[in-house]
Amino acid sequence: MHIPYIDRIIKGLLPKVKAMCPRPLGNSFLRLDRYIMRLFLGTYFASIFLILSVAIVFDINERISKFLNPECSLYEIVFHYYLNFVPYYANMFSPLFVFLTVIFFTSKLAEKTEIVAILASGVSFNRFLRPYLFSAGIIALLTFVLSSFVIPPGSAIRNNFQNKYFREKRQTYAESVQIQVSPKLFAYIHSYSADTKTGYNFTLDKFDRNTLKSRLTAQSIEYDTLKRWHLYDYSITHYGVRRDTLVRGAQLDTVINLQPQDFLISAVDAETYTTPTLHRYIGELKSRGATNVSLLEVELHKRYAAIPAAFILTLIGVSLSSKKRKGGMGLSLAIGIALSFTYILLLTLSSSFAISGELPPVIATQLPNMGYAVIAAFLYRRAPR
Repeated sequence: MHIPYIDRIIKGLLPKVKAMCPRPLGNSFLRLDRYIMRLFLGTYFASIFLILSVAIVFDINERISKFLNPECSLYEIVFHYYLNFVPYYANMFSPLFVFLTVIFFTSKLAEKTEIVAILASGVSFNRFLRPYLFSAGIIALLTFVLSSFVIPPGSAIRNNFQNKYFREKRQTYAESVQIQVSPKLFAYIHSYSADTKTGYNFTLDKFDRNTLKSRLTAQSIEYDTLKRWHLYDYSITHYGVRRDTLVRGAQLDTVINLQPQDFLISAVDAETYTTPTLHRYIGELKSRGATNVSLLEVELHKRYAAIPAAFILTLIGVSLSSKKRKGGMGLSLAIGIALSFTYILLLTLSSSFAISGELPPVIATQLPNMGYAVIAAFLYRRAPR
């Protein structure tokens, strides 16, 4: 199975790959490589197209009553929602598509005894793996670029559409948040609502060499723009060497280097940041002493974990399905589907542990890769030679 222009893309890539190699490849990239890469990439993109087409049909059927809202235009449905729906879910289930694609067409090759003929002709199993791994590299690079730069802006548009016509998914309420505003300023807020842009029981402490110099408290605060806050029923206490001074007032307008998004962090919002922005924002929050950055770190490390996942799952798929079985590809597909959903389940569970603080995010997101790397090594040793 292949889609148009795959052959042309592969033929265009091969000269560049040869030019990047320190020594001439000679006959390294033969017709066999192009054949496998065409099957791999063609089946991968075709399976994504077919499965997402079905998903769109079911999604339309589920949300048809929302789409019939007179305020919801066809332009918004197509370009704001579904144009961003497709890359988001295609990228999310890319490891599953890679795994099932490899198992499907490799089992077909084994069933037709093509793999037996290839290995019998003197081609080693490692050499046979080369076009698989090269194709996995293309998919891994594409997945990372999409998740890092293309999908986040689209997710923001899609989330705004969902919040407007479906249901609110934003994080709109925070409670008992303490955050470092600057090296000497620490803020605490008992509760904050994004709907009203209002918080209650706000405290801002200023320290100098671990000594509390002043404390500002307010019964309520309201966020305006340009990091400007309106404080109501406030009091400012200055702690001196010999005596303290107290200033009270009904309202105070001030600029604080603090925004609601700093403590209204949700998984939905984390998906809307590009990878460079995530790096910068996490570093900024950590420098302030924020502790609620697990969601951002999990989202960041998930993007990096998808790169080795493409290679690991490809190796498992080839090793598992390259042997001809009496029952055909049914058993290989069954094992592949079980392993795929186990991988997704393990990633979801480990991410939950990271968000709750029980595991570091980098370990939690790489934990499925570690476990499946062991499975890949075991199956690789048992693969036909």
